[in-house]
Amino acid sequence: MISEKQRLTALIITHNEEQNIRPVLENLSFADEIIVVDSFSSDKTFEIATSFKNVKAVQHFFQNFAAQRNYAISLASNSWILFIDADERLTPELRKEIELTINQKNSISAYFIYRTFMFKNKRLLFSGWQTDKIIRLFKKENAFYNEEKIVHEKLIIKGEVGKLKNKLIHFSYSAFEDYKQKMILYGKLKVQEELAKNTKPNFFHFYIRPAYQFLHQYIIRLGILDGKSGLIICYLNALSVSVRFQELKNIRSKTATSRI
Repeated sequence: MISEKQRLTALIITHNEEQNIRPVLENLSFADEIIVVDSFSSDKTFEIATSFKNVKAVQHFFQNFAAQRNYAISLASNSWILFIDADERLTPELRKEIELTINQKNSISAYFIYRTFMFKNKRLLFSGWQTDKIIRLFKKENAFYNEEKIVHEKLIIKGEVGKLKNKLIHFSYSAFEDYKQKMILYGKLKVQEELAKNTKPNFFHFYIRPAYQFLHQYIIRLGILDGKSGLIICYLNALSVSVRFQELKNIRSKTATSRI
């Protein structure tokens, strides 16, 4: 007896992804259902998404990444979920592996997918990205995002987690200013996590933490071998840490002043 083919829902959360939205939706055309949750983009992202007949596009207020992802999951009709960012692409080999994986009898709850980080159109070999992996394929009923982790959100899985062999292509860095603004945004969002932990920023947070972030990626994680590209990535990731604690200081100062 042939078992019923498993249906797949592809999810994307977006904000001002006009350059990426069309190619990523075309890349996901093999999915049985595609849902885009847009946080009220000011460019043509939502307009382009709605032009695809096989795509369900909705707009939803952005609170944080974890909450937005959980909302997207709640809209899925199918058990199997493939979560993709607008700047990520599946290779033909990865698409085939996903289809085979979800239809095998002994499939488990979730799967890590390794990512190849692209600096513009060149592969970044080191800088901490050489072992980068993330859970992108999972069963809806066995997973949810921890909303205490606002940035680099953590997916909580009930059950076994495996790994896929083929890699996801991550076109995260297209231009210096774009990636810089992304890192600044991440830094500001991470402030909420520090507030929840009642972190009181000091010399260690302002200077040691950013320096450690840079040196760890540039020296320990071999960013130096990526040349100028590695230097830029390591610097901008350290900048994100610096922004986080400066923003935390500002918020705490405003709070203290308002109490006087």
